[in-house]
Amino acid sequence: MAFTIVAQVGEENPQAVLATTILAYSLSSVLTGLVFFLMGQCRLGVLIGFFPRHILIGCIGGVGFFLVVTGLEVSARLEGNLDYNLGTLQKLVSSDTVPLWTIPLALALSLFLVKKWIKHSLTDACFFISIFIIVYIVVAAVPDLKLETLRSSGWIFEAPPAGIPWYHFYSLYDFGSVDWKAVASTIPAMFALTLYDSHLLQPDCLADLIVSFGVLHVPINIPALAFTTGEDNVNVDRELKAHGYSNALSGFCGSIQNYLVYTNTVLFMRSGGDSRLAGVLLAVATCGILVVGPVIIGFIPIMVVGALIFFLGFDLLREALLDTIGRVSKLEYLTILIIVLTMGIYDFVVGILVGIVLACGAFVLQTSQVSAIRSTLPGGAASSMVRRHPIQRRFLQEVGKQTYVMKLAGFLFFGTIVGVENKIRTLLGDESFNTQPIRFLVLDLSKVDGVDFSAAEAFTRINRLLCVRDVKMIMCGFSSDSSVGKALFNVGLLDGPEKVQSHEDLNSALESCENDLLKAFYHQKDVIDRSRSTTPTPGALEVPQPRSARSIDETGFSSPRRGQLHYAATATLREQENSDKHQRWRKHEQPLNLILQTFGEFSTQDDEFWYRCAPFFERREIPGGEVLYTTGESPDQFFLVETGMLKAIYRLPQGNFSEVIVAGATCGELPFFSNTARTSTTIADRDSVAWVLTGAAWNRLQKKEPDVAQELLKVSLVLTSERMNAITKYVSYQYRYTLSTSVLIEGLDTCF
Repeated sequence: MAFTIVAQVGEENPQAVLATTILAYSLSSVLTGLVFFLMGQCRLGVLIGFFPRHILIGCIGGVGFFLVVTGLEVSARLEGNLDYNLGTLQKLVSSDTVPLWTIPLALALSLFLVKKWIKHSLTDACFFISIFIIVYIVVAAVPDLKLETLRSSGWIFEAPPAGIPWYHFYSLYDFGSVDWKAVASTIPAMFALTLYDSHLLQPDCLADLIVSFGVLHVPINIPALAFTTGEDNVNVDRELKAHGYSNALSGFCGSIQNYLVYTNTVLFMRSGGDSRLAGVLLAVATCGILVVGPVIIGFIPIMVVGALIFFLGFDLLREALLDTIGRVSKLEYLTILIIVLTMGIYDFVVGILVGIVLACGAFVLQTSQVSAIRSTLPGGAASSMVRRHPIQRRFLQEVGKQTYVMKLAGFLFFGTIVGVENKIRTLLGDESFNTQPIRFLVLDLSKVDGVDFSAAEAFTRINRLLCVRDVKMIMCGFSSDSSVGKALFNVGLLDGPEKVQSHEDLNSALESCENDLLKAFYHQKDVIDRSRSTTPTPGALEVPQPRSARSIDETGFSSPRRGQLHYAATATLREQENSDKHQRWRKHEQPLNLILQTFGEFSTQDDEFWYRCAPFFERREIPGGEVLYTTGESPDQFFLVETGMLKAIYRLPQGNFSEVIVAGATCGELPFFSNTARTSTTIADRDSVAWVLTGAAWNRLQKKEPDVAQELLKVSLVLTSERMNAITKYVSYQYRYTLSTSVLIEGLDTCF
């Protein structure tokens, strides 16, 4: 900024250059204060939470490294900054320079030893004051030692010109000599100074070393100071506003930018200055030094300042590089080391940026090592909560192995989706696929927080891989308007030529798979009936047809998967036909036909026994959408579904779920027989026909046919037990990684 002003105003006009420069610096202080205030007002301090702790530790170590380097510069009286070259090394090892920096270094190391034995807040202050006193005792005891000689040889700071009052600075302001065009041309430089300004005050000024780095200062140093002092209640927004006020006030008073100095603050607080009174006393003492003037600088031994800087630097390096051994991972420690070296050797802000880049890379690497696959459920272990006929359940238990459920969790991005894709490729490999072929791959995304573009594209690639094997991918656990649904929709996975079937929950996805498999079952049944030139069995149970389901090729034998499907269907049908119970219901009319199909699997009683129960049931046609009963109602009906589909909706404090009831299943038996309030709201999902046992009919049955009533009650309890087992297994898998699993199952107990 000063060079810009000199180039525009000209070196031949030093008064205008000086007046313009100091005014520009004052304005930059006001601008810095405004930026800090706006950051605090906009509550940008919350962004500090995104700085990993080891990045802050690296910054602490970087400051320590920088202080050690500065200690060498100050003690050895090097001109300019320390350069890592042969010339600097020769200067440091020269005979007249070695004592200048080795003595402060030895004093700093000796202070560490002293502090091991004497743990008091005033140890540091007493140590450095004693050095000051000892130096002047030696000067007084040796007649040949003169202050002028010590100043010229680099042992004491040079004395500034005497007789200059502290307010002389303001006499340099001359608004009449200010080049306002030059001031305007420095505005970009002011913003640069606000965003980043690294400068060192010359040691001759006896000012402590200050490293200011604009708006990066507070976000780094305040959390680092809080970490060092163990302060957890830090309001960074308030600190930003405070820095805004102080910088604006400094600018309006004609001074330069000001920042909290991390190292000085740590030393001050460790010396007992951790109260407001200590801060006020420090401000008063500073004002006293201001009034006395800079003449006092000419009496301070350089070794005192050098030893102090060395001590602070080594203390911060110890905190960053030694105290963290065994407390952070190897990767985090390597990041800390790189930040320290980059800050100390190259540049402070670059070190911060390098640390952030390394932290991001480490995060991606570590997150990628955590599998996004939280659990898998091979076929047969999971089933939907649809109430089905025992024959259908037996078939689905055999062919359910062709359904593979994979539960994903977390945020899916380019790092984690690789593991998912590799797992699916393994499933589709020749060896694995021939051993356990799958027809449906269900991806449960209910615990997925988000999907980036790379992961969404990977799903389209996975879908193409599955299509080659004729495996149907079904995705569930999200809605179309959610972030996950939108991400998948944007890559054409939910719309377009590569569209896959999607459902909002796992139960619906499993139901869809089961319906496709059952269509294969009944297709095989029709094939057998046609081969025998017989007509379809009257009263056979229907299979629900989901709106989005597509037909599958069930009858081929060109793959182990189709062969398994064919074998299971044939075996189940043959077992059913060979059963006496199967043969006997064919010749009866409803409702005995339905009663034998539904209860025959769980009862040893013959047709005559159940025939006595049939007159107590009444046929009822239920139009789609009609509500059969609601939660809390007194139970007065028990249903046997002949055709159609019902849906029971359970609303619990622990969560909501629904259950589909198809032909051949019972509905409302447990509240009915136990005379307890309804636990669900049940509606007709489509036009249905059911046989109803009313409360009055049940009372008559108990009186006239008590043995039949007892058997009916026993079979109903067996059916309820099977339903409870299926639902518990589903819920246990669905909520395996949540704290509400046991609570939700407790809620289910109240339903069944």
